[in-house]
Amino acid sequence: ATNIRYLDNQRDMADELFDGNVASEMTLGEAIVRGILNAPTYVLSAFAYQQDYDRLKSRVHRAKSKATRDAGEKYLEALRRALEQADGLDAIFNKYMADRAGKYLVFCANAEHMREMMGHVPEWFGKIDAKPHVYSAYSDDPATSKAFADFKADGSDHLKLLFCIDMLNEGIHVEDVSGVILFRPTISPIIYKQQIGRALSASKAKEPVIFDIVNNIENLYSISTIEQEMQVAVNYYRFLGEGGMVVNERFRVIDELRNARELFEQLNDTLSASWDTMYEYAKRYFAEHGNLEVPRRYKTEDGYSLGIWIYTQRKVYAGVQYGNLDESRVARLEAIGMVWDSVRDLSWQRYYEAAKNYYDEHGNLKVVVTDMTTDGIRLGQWIANLRTYRKSGIRSAYLTQERIQALDRIGMVWDVPDYLWEENYAAAMQYYREHGNLDMPNFYVTEDGLRLGAWIFKLRALRKNGRGTKVGAELTQEQIDRLDDIGMIWDSVHERAWERGLTEARAYHSEHGNLNVPSTYVSPSGYALGKWICARRSKGRDNHSTERRAQLDALGMIWQKPDSWKVRYALAKAYYEEHGDLKMAPDYKSEGIWVSKWLNEQRQIYIGNRPGKALTQEQIQLLEAIGMGWDNRNHNKWSAAWEESYQDAKVYYEAHGDLKVPEGYKGASGKLLAVWILRQRTLRRDGKLPDEQAHMLDKIGMIWECEDSWETGYLHAEQFYKANGHLAVKGQFVCEDGYRLGSWIANQRAKHNHPTKYYYLTDEQTKRLEQLGMVWSPSDRSWQNGYIHAKKYSELLRGKPWQQTYVSPDGFKTGEWIRGQVRVLKRGRIKSSHLQALREIGLLPDGEWMDAHRDAAISVGGGHDDLQIESRG
Repeated sequence: ATNIRYLDNQRDMADELFDGNVASEMTLGEAIVRGILNAPTYVLSAFAYQQDYDRLKSRVHRAKSKATRDAGEKYLEALRRALEQADGLDAIFNKYMADRAGKYLVFCANAEHMREMMGHVPEWFGKIDAKPHVYSAYSDDPATSKAFADFKADGSDHLKLLFCIDMLNEGIHVEDVSGVILFRPTISPIIYKQQIGRALSASKAKEPVIFDIVNNIENLYSISTIEQEMQVAVNYYRFLGEGGMVVNERFRVIDELRNARELFEQLNDTLSASWDTMYEYAKRYFAEHGNLEVPRRYKTEDGYSLGIWIYTQRKVYAGVQYGNLDESRVARLEAIGMVWDSVRDLSWQRYYEAAKNYYDEHGNLKVVVTDMTTDGIRLGQWIANLRTYRKSGIRSAYLTQERIQALDRIGMVWDVPDYLWEENYAAAMQYYREHGNLDMPNFYVTEDGLRLGAWIFKLRALRKNGRGTKVGAELTQEQIDRLDDIGMIWDSVHERAWERGLTEARAYHSEHGNLNVPSTYVSPSGYALGKWICARRSKGRDNHSTERRAQLDALGMIWQKPDSWKVRYALAKAYYEEHGDLKMAPDYKSEGIWVSKWLNEQRQIYIGNRPGKALTQEQIQLLEAIGMGWDNRNHNKWSAAWEESYQDAKVYYEAHGDLKVPEGYKGASGKLLAVWILRQRTLRRDGKLPDEQAHMLDKIGMIWECEDSWETGYLHAEQFYKANGHLAVKGQFVCEDGYRLGSWIANQRAKHNHPTKYYYLTDEQTKRLEQLGMVWSPSDRSWQNGYIHAKKYSELLRGKPWQQTYVSPDGFKTGEWIRGQVRVLKRGRIKSSHLQALREIGLLPDGEWMDAHRDAAISVGGGHDDLQIESRG
């Protein structure tokens, strides 16, 4: 406990109640040093920064100054890398929650924030306990007492989480608490101490853990202050010669975020004026107006948003927003008239004066909900809100009985027909102005707490009037027309999604005569129809409405997916019946299925090269009935393919006296002989090459250990590039002949990026790899990944314009990525190699774009491969 009331002008209750007489005092740090309290483990996370990253990214992109944008991008990239390396909350909780069936208190800012945090329980705590016991407690909830009692009595083997707001800050103690989780930022050292104190008990034998999710460590009273208290206590007892009193000298602070914090502060400083700069503007405002009642949208003559800054200081002070507001800053603001606790009162007075003026002028308060006064006060919205508060009983602390009487004196009418409709309509109109549509989720809530999404959903149900029970008064034609004027879409999001899928399915049926859509199929417009059909099939026929079942049945929908093995076998059998054998081309496909690859897979399963897989006797008999050859299992000493390539090698040896076959050389069989020789080396190394085959190769000069391992790797890389058009392979990738190409490419990157640490690449080797599209850095790999998706999309388009909304079958937002390249190009900074690659696949403007910007000066930045376009106009 403490005698200082920090947020009440730092009143010292020891002075007020006991004339400053303190009989005994012990700091929290001293209690830990003496072992009265166990030393906690203090864990910091990147959660707060991950939430703010997107906001900062947007601010960087909107910065007007190029110098600011460039500096911001540098810090933003460094911050992104730091956050990517940081553990997520699920990993942090899993790593440091030693007591996996313990009780933990989770402190939140308010009821809405608490509900949001509780919604993340499965995501964050699922690794610890799939079914944790979750409780909630806050003073306005009538069920709090029971929930709190149940939490205290819970002795199960499950993880137990009590989400609370302020009620457990002080005055209530819970036994056996294993730790606390701080989701609420606060600048008050009292609240901070009270919250972490719930995990510290003189009777506990376990080491408690404190998860500081919002980095309260950066505010006035942080864990570092406790460390200082501990150091003072240690020095004190040792000075007295009582070192035996020292039980704990320190405790664990798990902080992997120091670099992230520094980057975050540097980025903030880059994008905005410093706290001291804004304070000076506030000081000038006070000198001119005599107060700090700054309108939210007020900006200084220099363009600084002073109103937002003042508003932010109040939110930080109240503990509902993260920020650095220490004791000295609080005092400086109060010295120039800062009002912390009466902001709502000031707001009331301002709105009430506007209402009184309106009454004096018009003789009533029949204000249209969209009406605004000349000085920007939304008087109509405010009056509509008051009616809502009075009717529902909420916000009683704001709409007091005294204020109700004051409103009655100026003609307030509390019951206005359809005022709720008008209030929601005004909010809908505001949403339309900001977004250009009313396409919002059903759970959308405005900043004022209006459940606008639910209201829009209700209107759709009223308009349809065919779903059974009516949910309200029928809409008038005037109301329908007004909603149409602001972009009302009467079909729901789900209905529009269904219609899109059905339209694509009909187009496919019109072209193919069926709905046998491969799961990976994407329509020419970029729609993932295969996934949509799979989702319908997975949902089941009976779980669709009668109307939708009929629509799909009319297109020949196959609700039960056929056996994939039988489908592929039927295609192979059809080939056999037409050609009399299975000697099909390696890339032979039928109905979109790669049949030759499937046959080879059956052969590998039969031979035993696919662990965990096996063919049934019936499947073997069916395959043999259509001429399936099982390679060397059919008493053939060597397969025809091996013998064919061996003859090519023998001919080459007789002509050249060795088997040093150049790249690209093909024998009479038409196959690349160098690749085949590499495969024989791999088989011999892995013990899979028969001895007789090895002896035959020895006779024609086979060298089993390749003289140049780099060339071996390059040859494999070249073959992969020719087949796939890129070298974006994972580190564990292995070629068909067993060569570990992924590891080799990773080694080349290491040599290129760290020439002083590893063997360096020659200029020739570097050039040869770059000709194959080698990517040297992670950022380039990210670009390459986007390029691969764009290239596949380009092949689907067949010359048609690309769509920004297109998403690849694997979920990659290809359309947005292409749009990003266009923006980079138009800003005048794009790698020439990237520009050339995108032009080759027809996704960026070429000559036409450059003609339109013929006044631009183009220069290539030295050593950076950047295309810089500077306007001469």
